[in-house]
Amino acid sequence: MEHPKHIVVVGGLIRNDAEDILLIRHHKRGWEMPQGRVEEGEELMAAFHREVMEETGVEVEPLSLAAIYSKVSPPSAVIFNFLARYVSGELRTSDESLEVKWCSGTEALTLVTHPVNRDRLETLMAAGAQTRFRSYTTSPFTIVSDTVLAPHPNLLP
Repeated sequence: MEHPKHIVVVGGLIRNDAEDILLIRHHKRGWEMPQGRVEEGEELMAAFHREVMEETGVEVEPLSLAAIYSKVSPPSAVIFNFLARYVSGELRTSDESLEVKWCSGTEALTLVTHPVNRDRLETLMAAGAQTRFRSYTTSPFTIVSDTVLAPHPNLLP
């Protein structure tokens, strides 16, 4: 039996003390939240910290896992999306980020136009204490399934 192969991606909605959102401008997809592939053998949280630092120059503190996406059209991927807070560092660009900026939620919704990244931004902006699981296909972007899991009352402290 052949083992399934998925690309694993981490990304997230990062806010500063003014509640601005951190965006990068990717050379192909335009404006988006920082995100990138997990390297083989790399721990998810380490990958999230690395990708944010590489693309933006800043350190962040992850607060929660807000959404998990399954891209079911080829190449298949599993995308872990976090909510995070800015900790330190100065914004800088990279090979993957032509521009980096803090912007209001309203401006972020105007700038992020790629359908997949727009959906992620909207989902993370609306995130609460629950975790959202979504599956989608591309060409055209279509949500296949959408499930929200709220914290179970018996599991809360």
